[in-house]
Amino acid sequence: MSHQIHVEVSADHVATVEFERGPRNHFDAGLIAGLADALERLDADPDARAIVLCSAGRHFCAGADLPGTLSGSEPSVAGSTGTLYDEAVRLFAARTPIVAAVQGAAVGGGLGLALMADFRVAGPSTRFIANFSRLGLHQGFGITVTLPVVIGMQHAQEMLYT
Repeated sequence: MSHQIHVEVSADHVATVEFERGPRNHFDAGLIAGLADALERLDADPDARAIVLCSAGRHFCAGADLPGTLSGSEPSVAGSTGTLYDEAVRLFAARTPIVAAVQGAAVGGGLGLALMADFRVAGPSTRFIANFSRLGLHQGFGITVTLPVVIGMQHAQEMLYT
């Protein structure tokens, strides 16, 4: 499954980074690397003073493309978890302020991607879902650190444990 990343810097110094990967915008190491590359380029661009991170389609990001979950796709996380995490760490190094415009669902690693931003903007129908415990997985994408900072420890524990 291919992915696309579109970057545009407006006259008012706001950069838009939009990603598109299938109907639910699942990510793989390649998409995260592409986003990290885009953020690094924008950090070096004096015309980009703020970044809006968004996605095309109905959902912001349904998390990682886990092996066997997307029909017709090659497993993209199995065997490359280290690469995925290495690329994700690069996202957190961005110096330019980032606003995540979140629509639809932000699930698992998609929630982590939204939490990586400095600010999040969401509509009333947006859903933030930490489904790791239901899948028997550890909480990835730095969520155990970023989620409590955003919503408080008590709410984060409830969300992560249930």
